[in-house]
Amino acid sequence: MTVDTVLFDLDGTLLEYDQDSRDVLSASFDRTGIEPFFELPDYHARYDEFLESGVGVDEQRANCFAALADDAGHDAETGRAVADAFAEIRDHSRVRYLPGAAEILETLAGSHALGIVTNGSPAMQRTKMAALGIEEYADAVVFAGHDAPAKPSPEPFERALSELDSSPERAVHVGNSLETDVPGAKAAGVGAVWVPADPSVTPDPAPDFSFETLHPLGGRPWRRA
Repeated sequence: MTVDTVLFDLDGTLLEYDQDSRDVLSASFDRTGIEPFFELPDYHARYDEFLESGVGVDEQRANCFAALADDAGHDAETGRAVADAFAEIRDHSRVRYLPGAAEILETLAGSHALGIVTNGSPAMQRTKMAALGIEEYADAVVFAGHDAPAKPSPEPFERALSELDSSPERAVHVGNSLETDVPGAKAAGVGAVWVPADPSVTPDPAPDFSFETLHPLGGRPWRRA
């Protein structure tokens, strides 16, 4: 495999919030005086259902919270009130690199074309990238769910490769999600790198590479494939 292009997912792969999302959600219920009716994993499990081109992250979250409220026997406005509080408390600039991420971007930038393929609204994701200076490494950024259908559709990967003047056989995608990153990359014919891998899980489809941290990418493991 001759790889000269590396695509990266953003959240959970290169960066994470400095604010604990569980604390933000708990504070949102406290601020509104509403008894908690769902937990953070419930939100994460359904978020991708509400990705829609041209719809900002706050509205997407509000739609998701409204659906969760309905599931719990509440009216939709109850969910939207919690979502409004969440948006006020969440600071998208309060992010930090995951271990090894800054070093890997620096290492690969000199020898590979780098792209970002992320599910999320452009405004939110740009704020995160700007806070860490990620855009200086990215030769292309695709906001899946806005510029193209959300991952795991192959289209956002194909769009990134087109912008980078690359092709699937010359590329790998690095991501943490077995629901969006790995199947999306495989559907696009791109090599799939799963990081951080959970040794207790047998993924389907199987990624081409699995690592528990980003550090092994500095050795360009695809050169030995």
